[in-house]
Amino acid sequence: MPLEITPAHSNAGMGVYGALDSEETIDWQFAVNVRGPINVMRKFLPHFRAVGGGMFINISSFMGLTTAVPLGSLYNMSKFALEGLTEGLYYELKPLNIELRLIEQGGSSGNNFKNNIRWNKEEKIKVYDGLMDKLLTMMNNPGKLDDPQTIVDAIAAQATGESNQFRTVVGEAGHNLLRLRKSVPIEQYLETIAQGFN
Repeated sequence: MPLEITPAHSNAGMGVYGALDSEETIDWQFAVNVRGPINVMRKFLPHFRAVGGGMFINISSFMGLTTAVPLGSLYNMSKFALEGLTEGLYYELKPLNIELRLIEQGGSSGNNFKNNIRWNKEEKIKVYDGLMDKLLTMMNNPGKLDDPQTIVDAIAAQATGESNQFRTVVGEAGHNLLRLRKSVPIEQYLETIAQGFN
């Protein structure tokens, strides 16, 4: 009789955007997007070890693979950290029959990520104001958003064993950015993204 795998997943949907200079939001972003999943995994690990297996499905972002917008360095940092944490744990948990998965999605309809953003704005620093205006314009006009059902389906496919991909990129925007990042040198990729905000 095959072992039934119990999946555990976590998702925050919270972000810090703005200049790096504000101290108060650094630890908050790390706590929500990195320490939160660590806490979930630490709570489940004893159970998974006791029953002989399990699965962690961590909800990352395509921005944990691609870096997509300026003034999002703290959010990107937290998603890159979650990617590294999950990949690092793969090696120590695989021998225990504990699987790890990453779902990397972007914006979805019906989920206003902008409402969950903490804006880092230092009143004394004006040099980022123009960039902030462009970022806000982009967020207010996000274009085509993904159907949230596609994210649900991706998670379900992992939880049920229909898919065994370690990383699953969900949505058109994520696939397009990942394709661009893989197709050109990193310097060209960074310049291409930067030009969109000039």
